[in-house]
Amino acid sequence: MLFKISINNIRKSIRDYAVYFFTLVIGVSVFYVFNAINSQTAFLIVSQNTREIIELLNTMLSGVSYFVSAVLGLLIVYASRFLMKRRNKEFALYLILGMGKGKISAILLTETIIIGIGSLAVGLLLGTGLSQLMSVLVANLFEADMTSYRFNISTEAIIKTIIYFGIMYVVVMIFNSIMISRCKLIDLMQSDKRSEKMKLKNPAFCTIVFVIATAALGYAYYRVTTRSEYLSNKILVGMIIVGIISTFLIFWSVSGLLLHIVRSSKSGYFRGLNCFTFRQISSKINTTVISMTVICLMLFVTICTLSSAFSVRNSMNANLNEFAPVDFEMNYSEKYNGEILHTDIFEEYENAGIDPLENVSEYVHLKCYQIDEFTLADFAGEDILKELQKTSPFLGTDYPEDIVKLSDYNKLAELYGNEKFTLGKDEYVLICDFKSMKEIRDNILANGGEITLFGQKLKPKFTECQDGFVEIGSQHINSGIFIVPDEIIGNYDLGRDYFIGNYAAEGKDEKYAAEERFKENYEKVFDSVYARELADPVETNWYFAANTRIDIAEATIGLGAMAALLGLYIGLVFLISCGAVLALKELSESVDSVRRYEILRKIGTEEKEISRSLFRQTGIFFLLPMLLAAVHSIFGMKFAMFILEVFGTEKLIESVAFTSIVVLMIYGGYFLITYFCSLSIIGSRRK
Repeated sequence: MLFKISINNIRKSIRDYAVYFFTLVIGVSVFYVFNAINSQTAFLIVSQNTREIIELLNTMLSGVSYFVSAVLGLLIVYASRFLMKRRNKEFALYLILGMGKGKISAILLTETIIIGIGSLAVGLLLGTGLSQLMSVLVANLFEADMTSYRFNISTEAIIKTIIYFGIMYVVVMIFNSIMISRCKLIDLMQSDKRSEKMKLKNPAFCTIVFVIATAALGYAYYRVTTRSEYLSNKILVGMIIVGIISTFLIFWSVSGLLLHIVRSSKSGYFRGLNCFTFRQISSKINTTVISMTVICLMLFVTICTLSSAFSVRNSMNANLNEFAPVDFEMNYSEKYNGEILHTDIFEEYENAGIDPLENVSEYVHLKCYQIDEFTLADFAGEDILKELQKTSPFLGTDYPEDIVKLSDYNKLAELYGNEKFTLGKDEYVLICDFKSMKEIRDNILANGGEITLFGQKLKPKFTECQDGFVEIGSQHINSGIFIVPDEIIGNYDLGRDYFIGNYAAEGKDEKYAAEERFKENYEKVFDSVYARELADPVETNWYFAANTRIDIAEATIGLGAMAALLGLYIGLVFLISCGAVLALKELSESVDSVRRYEILRKIGTEEKEISRSLFRQTGIFFLLPMLLAAVHSIFGMKFAMFILEVFGTEKLIESVAFTSIVVLMIYGGYFLITYFCSLSIIGSRRK
């Protein structure tokens, strides 16, 4: 009997369950898709390094899933409150007919189980299909070979999804039982007659609060976006707290100001249903200030996370060809008691009995010279140095600057395909592409920038840093290298030694084979240097490293893919949560307002006017947190650009555009579903 009642209840309340069921299905499918990546990627043909990165990604996704399940669990509990409120009259009727609260709880338990099984089944079915598309996305992100791929269903992901969501449903069952046990018949019967009183706030006080909150938020924006590189963690946390409090106060004050502002224009306020519409909106915002604050902040995190994640991926992949134009780069430096020693990679190869040019088609062997007497402090000069010590207290200024001969750099530039330079006898060029350091160095160059090397004064050929680099990579990492005429260096031979070139190989397979031989030789040379250092009682600090384009590409692609997938996972869950909370709150308000709409119909209001009023209410209710979140995101992304500077932000616009599309589809989808469901609710008792 109870089962039959539960089935009939679900059938009759199908429209009330629409948002709830939709949210559960999307949550289950997203949870399954991201937890099934491990089994989906098992069929991808990738290198060992990429396979290790994918395993790390799976570990991180598994950890993030705990957080995701907690968010979805809170969302499901919140959603159940709406369904309980919607059915107060039904529960009152059960009690009047003599049904005990235990049986009512049993009905809800049965309904929860049915809805849970249904959402799990549909969600897993949808997730299984989407996971195949995710495999294509992952293969594209990792640039993997899918020739061995086949359709796959992850048993592990299914079990994990069932367990996690099963626990959530059990919590909902307990919550529903507690709610039923506390219900009183009189409260259930009069639930639709009680209306939350509209407390009008003092407009003058709301204005003061709004101005103060806006000013505080503006100050927080200014602090986190001005000289972000020197922002301490303590100040950053403080500004985050100021931002959260200011967001809350803005929504609190707007709930009191909105109606007052609209009422100040009599012609607009009394046009159509505007007076009814804006009183409804003001009431909704007034009763959901905390919810609006949380949703706004979650949307802010979503926008920044998605935009940043895809910007990192797109920028790093785009920069790969530019900053890693050759197959390998090796560098060697050594110091004793802080003093720079002579280093030569070719000599170390010969000491190990290996030909450095084995399997090398073209190369450049150069040195980045360093002089203890020429540091950033010497380059800046006393006046600018004092300013740097105030504005950039953590900037190291006592490290030797890198210097390269003009002829050596031009050979390297030709190999890289970069711009070559010409210099007069008393000129130099400064190359730098790390943004924050470039700004500092440009300021020095603009103020003269004269330097003295080996007793000779040199002036800058350009008043700003030029693009260029020596070490290969996938990011803007060059913080400054001085290009000077050859005769300035003379016979000086202390600094970091570089060996850079291409393999004598064509095609992917030959490149990988050449890479293996290169790494074997490098390991032998490294062991030779290490053995010599162990045998020598004199302690020295030495650095011997090699970078290859293949390793950089795999690491770059892997890091970009990890950032994109983690950002997408968190972003989707946050978007679903925000949309669902707003939707359920709006639907709950629609349930409470049914009688108001009945009165509007009785006094002759046309249906299109009622529909237009509801559309405006729903639209403004969804739009307000999004507008403030968008403002937060503008400044948040400006701060994020400093963090992302090393990875590159060239593809930020494309990432923001993609994020906007994702937000519009999911958030906008919830808005449309909410509007049509609300329209159905307020028309449910229409004669």
